[in-house]
Amino acid sequence: MIRKNPYKEEKYKHYRVAEPAPLLEWLLANLTESKSKVKATLQNRGIKVNSKCVTQFDYQLKAGDKVSVSKSKKNDQFHSRYVKIVYEDRFLVVVEKNVGILSMAAGHTSPNVKKVLDDYFHKTRQKCTAHVVHRLDRDTSGLMIYAKDMQTEQLLERDWHNIVYDRRYVAVVSGEMEDDEGTIANWLKDNKSYVTYSSPVDNGGRYAVTHFRVLDRTVSHSLVEYRLETGRKNQIRVHSADMGHPVCGDIKYGNGDDPLHRLCLHAYVLCFYHPVTHQRMEFETPVPTNFRHLFK
Repeated sequence: MIRKNPYKEEKYKHYRVAEPAPLLEWLLANLTESKSKVKATLQNRGIKVNSKCVTQFDYQLKAGDKVSVSKSKKNDQFHSRYVKIVYEDRFLVVVEKNVGILSMAAGHTSPNVKKVLDDYFHKTRQKCTAHVVHRLDRDTSGLMIYAKDMQTEQLLERDWHNIVYDRRYVAVVSGEMEDDEGTIANWLKDNKSYVTYSSPVDNGGRYAVTHFRVLDRTVSHSLVEYRLETGRKNQIRVHSADMGHPVCGDIKYGNGDDPLHRLCLHAYVLCFYHPVTHQRMEFETPVPTNFRHLFK
């Protein structure tokens, strides 16, 4: 009896489309899987149309299109210890970035999200590159948007403050916060050493507004949600330090308190109007587990 080599077995089932239909509608009509399993396969990049990965549920299929459905629960096209793809369509991609990776290239050796995405686009035969729209510091984790083409990038950059309607971070800060919630606002400006400092009066810098809400506290630390009204460089880190409760693990603006051996700042909510379809897009990641453990 000849055994099949499992590594050579086809990982996809292939189908041919007879009549035009939206992708999810077609999948539900033609696959025997449950609705939740079909949706999960679609979200986990397990569906290809004409050999290209598609995650859009309303992607319009044409007669003659070849649809390939992954047999495994997880798609094998994307692996990165630094980056997780949360959402993808033909215009943009939303990722969750880990600590220790830059948003874009700065020198040749450092890993960066743009390169990780460009490699993935190349591997999946997508004729596009990742365009940086906003940045997170190397040591900040969380949600980011990358455009797939210049037009989408320009739409996002031109109208960023109207397109993005909710951006929130969670941080572990040093000490027990006195107030449950509040707002801090002042002017932020960089000095010649690229250190951002604040001023209660206009110092020629940029006006910055941060709203905060305490989620949990001990005598040593506080878990704080920050909602940005403006998105200035180092805004949360400087405003935290201004309140006398710097972000833990912050080498630049902190007080040496480093319980988790990382900058304890995570971009966990990102809500925006899609620049092309104008749909509301809302993403939230869990508060990092090690942040929570400090408050057990």
